[in-house]
Amino acid sequence: MTVDSEAKHARPPVPADTADPVSRATMICYAFVAALLLGWFLFGWLVLRQGFVDSVGESLGTGFALLLVVAIVGTVRRSRR
Repeated sequence: MTVDSEAKHARPPVPADTADPVSRATMICYAFVAALLLGWFLFGWLVLRQGFVDSVGESLGTGFALLLVVAIVGTVRRSRR
């Protein structure tokens, strides 16, 4: 086969599954949650004096738990469509 014949029989590229654009309300919620996590970190570190590493770990753990909740809710909502 030549390059020309391969080009004739080649399939056009399939577009990737495009995601919906993120709404302004979602971005505001993301910023709000990020500010809460930062506040939670600073509260634990400066007010409760539990140590820098403990405060970072607690804030990251809370953030990952929130991500898990968002992933589960998104999966349930997508499966109902």
